[in-house]
Amino acid sequence: MSTILLLVLSNVFMTFAWYGHLKYGHDWSLWKAILVSWAIALLEYCLAVPANRLGYVHFSGFQLKIIQEVVTITVFIGFAILFLKEKLAWNHLVAFAFLGVAAFFAFAFKAPGPGA
Repeated sequence: MSTILLLVLSNVFMTFAWYGHLKYGHDWSLWKAILVSWAIALLEYCLAVPANRLGYVHFSGFQLKIIQEVVTITVFIGFAILFLKEKLAWNHLVAFAFLGVAAFFAFAFKAPGPGA
């Protein structure tokens, strides 16, 4: 559970690093947006690296990546709706459902462990 919590927190930082300037940073020069984004992304790395190290004890690398993608899209949906004030369309929901199906297949069947 700590892996998923750390991934969620890291994704909040990364989403703001990548997309936060879209709402308020239009008056910023590009170099300023990059530096601010890098500073935020450093916090993301400080959470993502431990999340993956802890998670690799319980999950394969493939499973960790699938978890990461599902967390990323979930965090981004909330960010886009609440922060960017964008509408969630039906095709976005279908895309998210397909990611859910991918996660199902990643975890539903027994796969060889790390190094197998």
